Amino acid sequence: MVYLVPLFPLMGFLLNGIFRKSLSKSLVGIIGCGSILASFIVSAILFSQVMSNGVSAVQPLFQFINVHDFKIDFAFQADQLSSLFLLIITGVGFLIHVYSTSYMHDEADEHFARYFSYLNLFVFSMLLLVLGANYVIMFIGWEGVGLCSYLLIGYWFKNDSYNYAAKKAFIMNRIGDLGFLLGIFWLLSKLGTANYNDVFANVSHLSPTDITGITVLLFIGAMGKSAQIPLYTWLPDAMAGPTPVSALIHAATMVTAGIYMVARSNALYSLSAVAENLVAIVGIATALFSATIAIKQNDIKKVLAYSTVSQLGYMFLGLGVGAYTGSVFHVMTHAFFKALLFLGAGSVIHAIHNQQDIRYMGGLKKYLPITHITFLIGCVAIAGIPPFSGFFSKDEILAAAYAVNPIYWVLGVIGAGMTAFYMFRLYATTFLGEFRGTEEQKHHLHESPAAITIPLIILAVLAFAGGFVNVPAIFDGHENLHHFLSPVLTTEPSHELDHGTELTLMGISVLVAVVAGGFALMKYSKKPELSEPEGLGKVLANKWYIDELYDALIVNPLDSLALFFKNVIEKSGIDGFVNGVGTFIQYSSRRLRLVQNGRVGTYILFMIFSIIVLWLVFWNQTTITNFFQKIF
Repeated sequence: MVYLVPLFPLMGFLLNGIFRKSLSKSLVGIIGCGSILASFIVSAILFSQVMSNGVSAVQPLFQFINVHDFKIDFAFQADQLSSLFLLIITGVGFLIHVYSTSYMHDEADEHFARYFSYLNLFVFSMLLLVLGANYVIMFIGWEGVGLCSYLLIGYWFKNDSYNYAAKKAFIMNRIGDLGFLLGIFWLLSKLGTANYNDVFANVSHLSPTDITGITVLLFIGAMGKSAQIPLYTWLPDAMAGPTPVSALIHAATMVTAGIYMVARSNALYSLSAVAENLVAIVGIATALFSATIAIKQNDIKKVLAYSTVSQLGYMFLGLGVGAYTGSVFHVMTHAFFKALLFLGAGSVIHAIHNQQDIRYMGGLKKYLPITHITFLIGCVAIAGIPPFSGFFSKDEILAAAYAVNPIYWVLGVIGAGMTAFYMFRLYATTFLGEFRGTEEQKHHLHESPAAITIPLIILAVLAFAGGFVNVPAIFDGHENLHHFLSPVLTTEPSHELDHGTELTLMGISVLVAVVAGGFALMKYSKKPELSEPEGLGKVLANKWYIDELYDALIVNPLDSLALFFKNVIEKSGIDGFVNGVGTFIQYSSRRLRLVQNGRVGTYILFMIFSIIVLWLVFWNQTTITNFFQKIF
């Protein structure tokens, strides 16, 4: 049955894409949502089979590459890790599709169908990435989600700024993808295979240099796809697309691809201390850096975007310290509360006619009661306050970080405090206080329709209860997720802390989050920031001027070089030579045609000259010499 999981979204993409001009919106919605629902049902069946049997299966579909003794199968692998990701992708993806039927309803029929076809293709690509039984099939899905992000971020293609954001995402991901591709080539050159089972079974045939080189190159791919320093700046700009697209990118697809790839490759990463340290350092640096930027953003989607970058940093910190289960756990809980937050933000934007600046919101609590309470649940969950889901997954990562290096834990707690601060700043500025929009906006304020609020309610329940999947032993839990994933995440080290230490660490992180969140509530519910920031606040609002730095160091020099090649090399050089040849031929032809003047004497003269020339060319040199000797 495993092939059915990606097949349904692929069929939805083809039907809505090919017949987009003839299908009604209701039928487009049924096809788009129904294909993901069918995929979710099959994924649930596969998950139950894997959970009950405890085995993994590789299902070859056909031979993809066959060159002499080198073969790559187009094969799917259903095991504990892939089946869990299938549920996350199809479950959250289905809710986002349902939400989109209402959110995008004002689009023209043809564009509505185009949107759903892209959305289905996005889910198909992510499912292909997760299900692939080797790195080559993973890479096909990897590139597929990159393409779909380009199509969906630039969905409103008549807006040049949206097109620029789409190109930025596409190009920055290509930088990371080159590293990923080189890592795959390295693997193939050393082992002759890219199949997970074969690679992990033959790790002993790789030298330490090989392992470090391969894992670092694979991580470069993850840095691009999962938006880590320095390849993170595309993700906040990806907010140019429709809000449901933002939710899909940030919660269920694309940005989690890097986490999945590193977790899947745990047998390699566990053998390279250099790679693990690199992953951990980049992760915690990204978590802190992006959190500082989120503190001063006023675009509701930009705050959530930098929040995603920060949370991805926590996931990579977990991977770097060997807490693979904790990172996968945080992927799951993050999918719930981040999808909830983005869809909640979309409900707010929908209610106040596409306004995204939180300085012109406020007081929405009484106008959008369902959106308000679900958004609040999302804020509490991402802040890591018990018993909400974020608490369990975040603190599992922090505990593992403390066991490896207490400095990681300190930095992680600081980041958790900033997370609580900027999320409750966002909540207070948006929902509390007085409404600061226009009277016309206030007059039209109302709760979103059921197709929007029902997914919010379901995600709110998951954001609250999702953490109970892996309750730690300190709370008399059985760590169910850890035991379920143990056959795949076989190299996960034990980070056992005594219960007293673990409780202390949890208490400190929760206290920091509560204090930071409470301070933000008191500060911004009464006096939101309405003026432009100054000093350090201006630096943070302008994202540390990293985009400007990239423009100065990379973009502008490349543009100047491209302009040089265009004007000097291409136009003056290549085009100048080609056009010069053409101009010369035209000029010489115009001159040559003048000899055709119709005069017999001229023709006889040319005939004589021609005879002389031919005679000089074809007569041998000795004859010519004798001829001139006789004359002179």
